[in-house]
Amino acid sequence: MLYFDLRDPAQESALRAAFAARVSSAHDAEGEATVRAILDAVRTEGDPAVIRYTRRFDCAEAVALRVPASAITDAANRVREMPLWDALQVAAGRIRSFHERGKRESWLTLDTPGETLGQMVRPLSRVGVYVPGGTAAYPSTVLMATIPAQVAGVPSIALATPPGKNGLPPDATLAAAQIAGVSEVYAMGGAQAVAALAFGTESVASVVKIVGPGNRFVNLAKRLLFGTVGIDMLAGPSEVGVLCDDTANVVSIATEIIAQTEHDPLNSALVVSTSQAIADALPAEIERQLSDLPRAEVVRAALTKFGYLVFAPDLPDAIAVINDYAPEHLHVYLHDPWRAVPMIENAGAILIGEASTAALGDYVAGPCHTLPTAGNARFSSPLHVDDFQKKTSIIALGSAVAAELAPAALSIATFEGLEAHARSARHVLMNAK
Repeated sequence: MLYFDLRDPAQESALRAAFAARVSSAHDAEGEATVRAILDAVRTEGDPAVIRYTRRFDCAEAVALRVPASAITDAANRVREMPLWDALQVAAGRIRSFHERGKRESWLTLDTPGETLGQMVRPLSRVGVYVPGGTAAYPSTVLMATIPAQVAGVPSIALATPPGKNGLPPDATLAAAQIAGVSEVYAMGGAQAVAALAFGTESVASVVKIVGPGNRFVNLAKRLLFGTVGIDMLAGPSEVGVLCDDTANVVSIATEIIAQTEHDPLNSALVVSTSQAIADALPAEIERQLSDLPRAEVVRAALTKFGYLVFAPDLPDAIAVINDYAPEHLHVYLHDPWRAVPMIENAGAILIGEASTAALGDYVAGPCHTLPTAGNARFSSPLHVDDFQKKTSIIALGSAVAAELAPAALSIATFEGLEAHARSARHVLMNAK
């Protein structure tokens, strides 16, 4: 990890430059030509293009995109005999309960004489959920992305995930789909899956929004297709921040840093400590824990390139660094964490205390683990029930209220040089006389 001591102003400037370089590295332009070619092929050819790319990248024998209902049932029956089944049921219940509390409802101001204002909240008509796969299974992502859509009331959900060598997604992914109540599953991944969901093909009906994490090609496809469809965010590579003082446990810090960087060598980690002792002890503790970790080289690569260890002289300075970094996950190990939380402006998820580990936050706590990355927590939120609803404003003014408001509208329209708007306001005044 790169070390920075904020008692030296030059080191602070160097740290901010390092953060800027990290964000720039997340904006991948190298694969854009490849992704554009895939999008064009799927738009013009439909299923044949999706199957051709699926055979090239995932399964050489792929012949169909839609996963049969019988295959989902068979996979769920196999997983039902495993401890994973009960664990997914626990996670699904907690995810649903969390998002039920965040669901918005329509409202009207019916108690104001002469005017009714309001907001009509409706679910999106159809969404596509992308779940990574290929070499691994992510049943947790199935639950995290589909259950909020269901809570929002979305009537049609299509799930896309790469097939394995047998032409089907992993059993665990299909079992999670059954637990979530999603029956429309497609064995397709990468940019071609995003394109199929956006444009529609012979087998796949188009959606109005695509959500879910993915690799660089998935994120490029989502970015290029924004406007054709809505998207949630560009999620990835993953990142973690730690804010700690001298009451923190260095073993816990190292454990969480390693857990959040084992996915990908492009992952990023930041530790900001007001304790010099913690900062001094952390590198050795990380190496100790990596000694028997199967993916140790992935973690080392991530921490070598995008790992930052910062000593801050006081808590306000430490929080300023966290807000500048805007981490996807932020672990807080402080003597009085709740004093610091209101000052943390930019973070996708805040996990407080040693018991709030990455594994619990990512799998079973309840909030969604699809979070803004690459500094996007400065303006973006975690995937939530709001992402699956749209809002329509309602304006119903009586003639008396309209006449009262019209002079202000006329003044603004005149100032902006919009004569048709000015005439609209005058029309209200004329009718009021």
